[in-house]
Amino acid sequence: MVRFVKNPRNVATGLMLIAVAAFFVWQGSDLPMGRAIRMGPGYFPMILAGLLALLGLIVLLTGLTRPSDDEGSIALRHWPWRALALVTLAVVLFGFGIRPLGLGPSMWLAVFVSSLASSRFNILTGLLSACIMVAFSWAVFIKGLGLPLPMLGPWLGGY
Repeated sequence: MVRFVKNPRNVATGLMLIAVAAFFVWQGSDLPMGRAIRMGPGYFPMILAGLLALLGLIVLLTGLTRPSDDEGSIALRHWPWRALALVTLAVVLFGFGIRPLGLGPSMWLAVFVSSLASSRFNILTGLLSACIMVAFSWAVFIKGLGLPLPMLGPWLGGY
């Protein structure tokens, strides 16, 4: 008997990407789209959601047609839940911390917490990565693009 699903991890990942894209399409459906020449607030999120769904479809079809390259791959039930939780926590911390803490501390916290998700975590590398990302964010968003983001929020004496 021929197995229909050749690589369950790719199939599950493709379905997850398509579900996330569908969620963002649903959430952005109330925003006016506009046109390519005059984009509305919903145009760019819809384009990104469409690209995410396309990538999810590619990963899904790859999982249906190609077997896994490495025989010792992790089974579907052995997903890295700790890493998934830490990366999700980093995004939530950044979202909730950007206003009260400012860009610098919230970016530093998000990068450091997400670096804890690595199985090869090193404290020095985590601290250095966080500091480099804060400097890069300051250079790109505040100096380069001129966005009015405070580096320190009101909880830390900024504004």
